[in-house]
Amino acid sequence: MRKRILYGEANYPAIVRENGYFVDKTAYIQKLELVKNTVFLRPRRFGKSLLCTMLESYYSVLYKENFEELFGHTWIGKNPTPLHNTMLVLHLDFSTIETGELEVMEKSFNHVVNSKIKALIQNCHAWLENSPSFDPMASATANLQSLVNHFTPNLIHPLYVIIDEYDNFANQLITGHKDLHYKQLMADDGFLKTFFKLLKEGRKTGAIHNVFITGVLPVTMDELASGFNIASFITLEPEFENMIGFTQSEVDTLLDEIYKDYEINPDTRNEIQDVIKNQYNGYHFIDPQGEVVYNSTILQYFLDGLTKNSTMPQHPMGINPEASIQWLQRLGASNPESIKKFVEELLLRENVSFDRSFTPKINMFYFLEKSYFPILFLHLGMLTRKNDFFLTLPNLNMKRIFVEYFNELHRIDVSTRYADMMQGFVNDLDLKALFAGYWQEYVSQLPEAVFSQVNENFYRTTFYELCSRYLSSWFTWNVERSYPKGRTDLEFVGKFNECFAGIRMVIEFKYFSNAAFKKLNTKIEDFSLMPEDTEQIAGYVEGLKKEYPEAKVTQHVIYCFGNGGFKVFDLE
Repeated sequence: MRKRILYGEANYPAIVRENGYFVDKTAYIQKLELVKNTVFLRPRRFGKSLLCTMLESYYSVLYKENFEELFGHTWIGKNPTPLHNTMLVLHLDFSTIETGELEVMEKSFNHVVNSKIKALIQNCHAWLENSPSFDPMASATANLQSLVNHFTPNLIHPLYVIIDEYDNFANQLITGHKDLHYKQLMADDGFLKTFFKLLKEGRKTGAIHNVFITGVLPVTMDELASGFNIASFITLEPEFENMIGFTQSEVDTLLDEIYKDYEINPDTRNEIQDVIKNQYNGYHFIDPQGEVVYNSTILQYFLDGLTKNSTMPQHPMGINPEASIQWLQRLGASNPESIKKFVEELLLRENVSFDRSFTPKINMFYFLEKSYFPILFLHLGMLTRKNDFFLTLPNLNMKRIFVEYFNELHRIDVSTRYADMMQGFVNDLDLKALFAGYWQEYVSQLPEAVFSQVNENFYRTTFYELCSRYLSSWFTWNVERSYPKGRTDLEFVGKFNECFAGIRMVIEFKYFSNAAFKKLNTKIEDFSLMPEDTEQIAGYVEGLKKEYPEAKVTQHVIYCFGNGGFKVFDLE
């Protein structure tokens, strides 16, 4: 029976029992046992919740009889540690806590935590000599105190506490501009800090064997430091960089299995790999020279479509950009000029410098300052390490998100005026007409101040983003695709299952500022194609044709002259 992509499934037993594809990360369980009071941060949808349910399944006494079923096929199943299935696991998920007034949050917090404590007492009564007292009307901290007190003299089966998305509801307060509620939440005598103080006390007595916490940002944990100052941050430890997400080698192995199981035409493999690399390219959180790690959930969206239809999804983005844009909007509301300059810098240069000393922690008082923006967006999964000094946009998905926000900042319409030009391109594949439409309808909306900064990267990125909105049913795009003689600026690639299969339009962008063009002493209509540009793009195409000998390749050079105009050359 062939396996399935279980897109969005975060329940480890369900993945095993429903024959889902699974990248074995269980060797990290052994490594985690050497770390106490662990805090591990990664962007949304990276697989943190799956890791938490895997740990619960491994350590909980409730799964003892299922150990072989759940882990027999894994690394840890063949190399089990003595602690497997020896503990009572309290698994909390803070993403379900409501946000709002302090009283609303506290009530929701108590309900969420109390329901889990009650379930643990009921499900694990066989391992509890006397059931701890539980009062459904009491606070979560009071009921946890009762539970911890019960475990203190009885350490045969200690307590293991997992907190998933510890900062979720706090982050919602930040993005929702509810700063007062956030300050109230973080008060020294508040319910949240009191709860974490109790976790610390439980660790001190040994009643709680260990605590494992996941989240996205270190802001909340930094605020909670006085209550839980025993935390071990492994977010930036090289040993754990690839604990969740998929490395490139893991993606390659997964594709091998999928192509075999679903008998997908192997001739499509290179094109699929190009799309994955461009659209979802992985991250470097710690070592910029190490293996990239892909966002596993977003990649599974793509692979789910591949297994169901033997082709790629119509819209490969696979994420709702709203959460990412909310952070940009939040920063824009507090510091509009700084976030505007930050976004424009990314679109112009595709990288920003960062101060490595800011990486481990972000304090709420400073986190809205421009100097912290790069690290914030690294934690959010919107930037990646380029080298030791710069962060960069990791993939086309993130480029689209930043262009969307740029358009929002400058109130550029990308929705109502492009249907005719896009339909025309689908009809005749006339790139000159398509770019003319982009210049007339999109570039004409740009404010004058932008043109003092634009470059070829800006025109390439905004042109790509606009086309991807309308043409992704038929095309995918390569940006800076590597060939033996260099990297192409932009490629339109006809999807192998659509009417433009085999078509590749290779585009080279060149830019002259208004001042530089003026020195040429010529008019745009009289401007001639430069021989070195012809030679450059021919070198790229030579490598492309060797890799894809059946491809129908066209070559195009686009010159942009400040805000004065453009000229497109179609090469033979």
